Order: sequence, then structure tokens, then C-alpha cells
Amino acid sequence: MRHGKKINHLSRTASHRKAMLSNMACSLIEHKRINTTLAKAKALRKYVEPLITKSKEDTTHNRRVVFSYLQNKDASSILFRDVAPKIANRPGGYTRIIKLNNRLGDNAEMAMIELVDFNELLLDNKPAKKKSRRRGGSKKATSSAPKSDVSAAEANDTIEDAVVVEETTAPDMEEVSNKKEEASKEGDSKEEVSNKKEEASKKDDSKEETKDDEKKD
Repeated sequence: MRHGKKINHLSRTASHRKAMLSNMACSLIEHKRINTTLAKAKALRKYVEPLITKSKEDTTHNRRVVFSYLQNKDASSILFRDVAPKIANRPGGYTRIIKLNNRLGDNAEMAMIELVDFNELLLDNKPAKKKSRRRGGSKKATSSAPKSDVSAAEANDTIEDAVVVEETTAPDMEEVSNKKEEASKEGDSKEEVSNKKEEASKKDDSKEETKDDEKKD
């Protein structure tokens, strides 16, 4: 029975487990995300988050405490210099664990653990939405009813004042073009008739002139 066993020993001795978690914490601080098994990721989260909380207050004592756990000068300096300013306003929950596919060799559950504030794809930069409440919704509905009626009446007035423009379809356009052609043909025929009349009048004038000449002779 495992009553009261809150620590996962990860099948390692105490010294081996501490060295492994220290090394994983240094890798997480330097690279901002690492892939490991799910059990190790959960153990690492309990190990590294108190150290990140310590880094919020940059004092000599806190630096010495963090260094005693990490045993790495570069990792501790990165933690106080780069990580601490980004997580200054976050009240805990500095890491995120995302499950991955099982490992091919032994089918172990794999996971990715990362620092929350260094994943720009999942950061929420959108403005917060205003929450709507349902309390008193019936009153709002009744008060908005006359406004909707007024707006509907105004819309009807504007529709009546508007000029209706009918769209001309393709057959209508063809009819209009046919009528134009017929009108042009009628105009041409009228011009021909007028030309014929002029020619006939000219012939009559020439005949009269010839008759007058004959009479004179």
C-alpha cells in the first residue's frame, strides 16, 4: 500500500534523483522547454517552481539558495536576469506540461514541460471580453421594443422614398437592341423614300423645262 507517499522516487536513490532534477532544471531554464517522461516532468515542476519564485526577489541570499539547488552559475544567472522579469507579475504556475505520443522503445508516456511566459504562440494578448449577465433581461427587452418599432417605421419611410431601379435582364437587352435596329431600318427606309421623291420632283422639273423650251421654239 502506498498510503501517504507523496514523493515519486523515480526508481532512483536520493543523490541520483537530486542530481537528475538539478540537471533537468538547468536545461529547462536555459532552453525554456524540454521533452521528458510524464513522471519526470511532474517531479521537475515541483522542483523548479519554488526556485523561480525565489528569483522574483534578487538578493544575495536568494541567489545562494538557488545556486545550492542548481549547482550551475550560468543557469542561475539566466534565471535571475531573463526569466525573473517576465514572471514578475505571475502568482505561480510558471510551467506547463503538454502530453506527447508514447515513446517507441518502451511505450512510456512522454511530455513536454515549458516555461509559460516564453511560449509566444499561446500567450493571450487579446483584450478581455466583457461578461454579459442575464439578470434583468426581460426589462431590457421591453424597453428595447418601442425603439425597434420606431426604427422599423423609419426603415419603411426610407424604403417608400427610395427609387426602385429594375435590373435589365439579358432578354430585355436583346429586345431593346432589336427595337433600335428596327428603328434604324425605318429611318433608312424613310430616307430612301425622301430621296426617291426628290428624284421624282427633279425629273418633273426637267420635263417641264423641256416642254417650255419646245413651246418657245
